[in-house]
Amino acid sequence: MAIQRKLFQLLQAGNASGSSRSGGFRVLSSSAFQLQKSQEPTKVKPKTGVLMLNMGGPRTTEDVHDFLLRLFQDRDIIQLPVQKYLGAWIAKRRTPSIMEKYAEIGGGSPIFKWTDLQGRLLCDRLDAECPESAPHRHYVGFRYANPLTEDTLEAMEQDGVEHCIAFSQYPQYSCSTTGSSMNAIQKFYAARKRESSMRWSVIDRWCTNPYLVQCFAENLRKELEMFPERKRKEVFILFSAHSLPLRQVEKGDPYPSEVGATVQLVMKELNFCNPYRLVWQSKVGPLPWLAPDTENSMKNLVKRGKKNLLLVPIAFTSDHIETLHELDIEYARDVGKEVGAEEVRRCAAPNDHPLFIDALVHEVKNHLTSGQRCSPQFLVNCPMCVNPSCYSSKQWFKYTTRDFA
Repeated sequence: MAIQRKLFQLLQAGNASGSSRSGGFRVLSSSAFQLQKSQEPTKVKPKTGVLMLNMGGPRTTEDVHDFLLRLFQDRDIIQLPVQKYLGAWIAKRRTPSIMEKYAEIGGGSPIFKWTDLQGRLLCDRLDAECPESAPHRHYVGFRYANPLTEDTLEAMEQDGVEHCIAFSQYPQYSCSTTGSSMNAIQKFYAARKRESSMRWSVIDRWCTNPYLVQCFAENLRKELEMFPERKRKEVFILFSAHSLPLRQVEKGDPYPSEVGATVQLVMKELNFCNPYRLVWQSKVGPLPWLAPDTENSMKNLVKRGKKNLLLVPIAFTSDHIETLHELDIEYARDVGKEVGAEEVRRCAAPNDHPLFIDALVHEVKNHLTSGQRCSPQFLVNCPMCVNPSCYSSKQWFKYTTRDFA
């Protein structure tokens, strides 16, 4: 035990930053207290807490600047020179235009609404189907928006959660998404200077989940039926996923291959009914990112006579600005009109689809019964990784889940 405690102290040395503290105690933001209130439907102490990790999104236009500031100052998602200052400058410069986009989709992101609903439906099922680990309670932990991961972790510790399952809501793993959320957990405990009172386990990827595949396939099939029957077989399917800088991919990030795996299984479920390609959206800045990008793919396909297109948000599990604005408005409406497409439709995101809830339940139930608390794949760094935060994080999870090699 003394050896384990010493190892924990050594792991704390990396990345003690990002916490608000006063006199040795962490100061919770007002959002943390709102979080605790909203996630306490009863006073029953939760035995299992499901920590649902995601990037998040601003709930109102007033939240946009803080969201962008946290995002552009995170070196796990984008690397900039003098990051603290340049990130702040970019966030300030982009805030007005991003506020306009959120105003066009109702004034804020619905990602919290969907994640909270998905978590409640998941835990209702778990309570009924897994009584040995009940009661279960979901907790939402966002990287760049409230409720922030750090505030959620404090709430879970105060609630007396016995077992925390860190459940990434990105089915396909990337160091920039799931990896960043896991790094934030390690940094929180490094700054807290106290070991977690919870037992920990991790679900870090689930890109081949059969119910996830069936959910995408069913939504895709329904959307295909909205095209005129005589045109249906000609519809070109574009699976669109958030892009990634090439220098991140060249370090060995598994994201492109895992997105490709989901695409392949969805098309197999549909018996490869239509032509399709995987394309990439949401590039930021001048550096090279994954290609081909969604917009130029649409333009070139229409020029070649493929005038009926179906966009599928294959890496997004709920609606937010990338689906509601970028895909629906910027691409389906504006680009489609610009290039003279006959019809451009967008497949629904999973949201609260019953098959998607089945996918969440399937992942957590299998996780609880398998005995594997952390996958070996998660515990290794990318071959060319040079990020010290990743190393510290993986060592912390290796220690905390007691999954020693």
